[in-house]
Amino acid sequence: MHSSHTLKTAKQGFYDITLTVKDAIRKCGIEDGLCVVYCPHTTAGITINENADPDVIYDMLLGLRKAYPDDPNFRHGEGNSKAHIKSSEIGNTQSLLFENGCLALGTWQGVYFCEFDPPRRRHFFVKVMGE
Repeated sequence: MHSSHTLKTAKQGFYDITLTVKDAIRKCGIEDGLCVVYCPHTTAGITINENADPDVIYDMLLGLRKAYPDDPNFRHGEGNSKAHIKSSEIGNTQSLLFENGCLALGTWQGVYFCEFDPPRRRHFFVKVMGE
């Protein structure tokens, strides 16, 4: 079973979609399996990281900005090459295990939609598969 979800992003950032993913698993009725979260955009991504301390997200965004700054030599006409590079670095898919209907995340982990080219109306998909 797969579900489609929409997200409006106002600024560059990591948007916590953990509850949406958990809800998709609950709705499918499968107890054990694999859940794939996929982002069909070239300037956004999906990641798993800490969701307990918001400073981690701040630091990750700061690190990405420093690692991939704007460059006058970029040739892409839309001027968002750094967003494309960040998207490729983060990736557009995460695969998560779940058991007894619960995501097998670590204590501090959450699932994030990563926006690098805001504001946008974004989509992501959650595919739930049983054993």
